[in-house]
Amino acid sequence: MGAAFPRTLPIARQAPEEEGACCGACAAERELVGRTEVAPVLPATRPVPPPAIPRDADRRITFGGVVAAASFLGLAAASLALPAEDRNGLWLPLHLALAGAAGTAVAAVLPFFSAAIAVARPMPPLVRVAGIGFIALGALAVSAGVLRGPTETAVTGGVIYLGGLVSVAVAAFAPLRGSLAPRRRIIGAAYAVAIAEVAVGASLATTMLAGYVPVVERWALLKPAHAWLNVFGFLSVVIATSLMHLAPTVAGGRIRPRASAIVAISALLAGAPLVALAFALGSDPVARLGALVELAGALALAIHGLAVQHDRAEWTTDPDWHRMAGWSLAAAPLWFLVAAGIAAGRVLSLGASPAAWSLDLLAAPLVLGWLVQVLIGSWTHLVPAIGPGDQDRHASQRAILGRLATARVILLNTGIALLVAGGASGVPTLTVASAAGCLTAVIVALAVLAEAAFLTGRAPQAIPVARSGGG
Repeated sequence: MGAAFPRTLPIARQAPEEEGACCGACAAERELVGRTEVAPVLPATRPVPPPAIPRDADRRITFGGVVAAASFLGLAAASLALPAEDRNGLWLPLHLALAGAAGTAVAAVLPFFSAAIAVARPMPPLVRVAGIGFIALGALAVSAGVLRGPTETAVTGGVIYLGGLVSVAVAAFAPLRGSLAPRRRIIGAAYAVAIAEVAVGASLATTMLAGYVPVVERWALLKPAHAWLNVFGFLSVVIATSLMHLAPTVAGGRIRPRASAIVAISALLAGAPLVALAFALGSDPVARLGALVELAGALALAIHGLAVQHDRAEWTTDPDWHRMAGWSLAAAPLWFLVAAGIAAGRVLSLGASPAAWSLDLLAAPLVLGWLVQVLIGSWTHLVPAIGPGDQDRHASQRAILGRLATARVILLNTGIALLVAGGASGVPTLTVASAAGCLTAVIVALAVLAEAAFLTGRAPQAIPVARSGGG
């Protein structure tokens, strides 16, 4: 009879050094820190591995930042109940979801992954908390200032947001000086370019709100540049880069070097800045070149995601939890390809024209299918992996986060597909019904996250699960 194992740890047929790690970065750290010298040593001596790097505080801060990001997503969903004029159409919910939820999530997770991948000691908690706090506060102040005034509030919020970006950059890159692992230069370069992109994009919006005449006069063209830098640049580059090690870990496979990953990151790094520069200069040829490069990057990312799914493990425990996280992270790059296709297609057709940017057409695949779905899949995996508590609590969290997994993933993605079809066909009834389905899926995801994150008490006794293939 096979040996019995408690359901307190996720088990998969995977490499031993990767089992139990919250992400590929932590698996790599474990392998490096636990490695002993293979060179001959004197009989009286024993190799001493380097001391483990304490990450408990950094994990708690990351956990708190992820919960704060989810709170922004909840505010975005709640803002849809306001009259259209009070929320400036879709501006408020999208700003809360993008600058608020996605921006706060990046501020929480990017420095965590950066330090873990480099096997480096994280920055002091004050720097980490400052980055998350300034990003969150800045997003709220901009929302309040734009909708209710005064304009100075929005400008102040933009400056605070930029200060948060500086703190995030310091938290992400300063620890690399003490790295114990070989430098993964493309990952560091991607994160650095992404932060530079959003710094430029946020500065454009802040100076426009401040009334800086050269920006105000050209805002019709700079607005699409601002959007491309923030969404296709900053957010999409950070997510795509992080998925290179997070997605295989969630799927239970090895983190393999793939040509598709290099192509995806390289093209995404170049595409958005080229399009943004083209809008700023009014250059149709440069805009079309950037659109093609961005589309190539999105296609390579989708191919990489399919390859990761091909190598996925056969999990023997917590199938609903694995399904919720894995399917979400697998579907998201496909929606990003759809969004990139729509955005690139309009630029290829219209050139560097303000009409080439249509948020109405992009909201469903880009925001819901790509950004929100990645956020849901990531917190499903990370909350029980890095959150506080013992193994019993984490087992209960996995059970909660995996609740109704199949139905929730199908509901969200079906709703997104119908929203895209409704937007293309102009059928209002189809759009309203599918939007309700998407909103329901997001609200349920927020509810189960809240239950899992603030779980109290001890989990019930776990039921032993037999390991498949035991002798």
